[in-house]
Amino acid sequence: MSVSGDDEGGGHRGATPPATSGGRPGPEGLRRAYPVAHGGSAQPRRYAALDLGTNNCRLLIAEARGTGFRVIDGFSRIVRLGERLSREGALSEPAMDRALSALRICASKLSMAGVTRARTIATEACRSASNCESFRSRVLEETGLELEVVDRETEARLAVAGCSPLVDDGAEGVLLFDIGGGSSEIVWLDLTSRYRLKGAALVRCIRAWTSLPVGVVTLAERHGGKDVDERVFAAMVDDVSNLLAGVDPRGVLSAAVARGGVHLLGTSGTVTTLAGLFLGLKRYDRRQVDGTWLEQRQVDMLIAQLLSMGFDERVANPCIGADRADLVLAGCAILEAIRRRWPCERLRVADRGLREGMLMELIETDRLARLRSRHHRMAEAAPAGYA
Repeated sequence: MSVSGDDEGGGHRGATPPATSGGRPGPEGLRRAYPVAHGGSAQPRRYAALDLGTNNCRLLIAEARGTGFRVIDGFSRIVRLGERLSREGALSEPAMDRALSALRICASKLSMAGVTRARTIATEACRSASNCESFRSRVLEETGLELEVVDRETEARLAVAGCSPLVDDGAEGVLLFDIGGGSSEIVWLDLTSRYRLKGAALVRCIRAWTSLPVGVVTLAERHGGKDVDERVFAAMVDDVSNLLAGVDPRGVLSAAVARGGVHLLGTSGTVTTLAGLFLGLKRYDRRQVDGTWLEQRQVDMLIAQLLSMGFDERVANPCIGADRADLVLAGCAILEAIRRRWPCERLRVADRGLREGMLMELIETDRLARLRSRHHRMAEAAPAGYA
């Protein structure tokens, strides 16, 4: 896993948002993207988190509630920004047009919501595209949004922060995975010394992480996603398994999994689809899906069920639909490769991730800044010689 040094307890342990690709702190740079509200102290502070991925554009707008938040608006659209990227090396004009259409809607929502602070990130498609900078310039010019292209370690950390409420308190460790459109992040949380850490603070328990240069879009384009039989599926699994072969070379994570105290925690359309199928939902319901537990044999049966479906059947299923019908089995292949490498008995499904992680970090950063400002004012107002 980027297990380099991790057997000795290395890995990222901070929670400070890193600089953007241009060296500018992301959240600070975003203040120039559009006006922010400056309401009185009685007005709830509003925060926004936008995630432009290889496949989706997602936005959450929330009001702070203590150290948590309450969502007041959201937006999600499949844009397939990374379509043909693996073959051509650049974002195509149709893909950029689709993304810009979604980003204009997001920009409108942000300007109307009176957002106090925001963060807008882009992930693998922009990281790997040769024309990323021209696309970012176009986004800024046409929408006023300044995209922050985050690195893979930041993406993994944000996923941990966002999914942390679903970590089993009794677990010795968690293997969190985020199957994206163009990359897949895998993070090992070693909870044996967590003490009282909770919520986003669990990022301090990251023991190791890795990012695979493959996601549902890239894998489906490589093997075909529409007509997937057992032979094609096996080839997909082998493809991902080869990428995992060099991960955890000393077997430290494998030994922890073998002891039985580690559970999987998945955040992606793949696992939420599996949970929707498991629950037999006639219409996707996040409230039922988020937090669902699946055992190994149940995941086996669900993947077999998807493999038995034809493309039209997948399109007709309310938990899959036309937008995901050609991608869901590629996602299942990535999941299957992870499960074979680290056969945990239980998988918890998260319908949350990067956006929630961004919101939690923004709120915490803002809270700490206000505390520092308050302490500074108190110190200035204190009588001379008073300690």
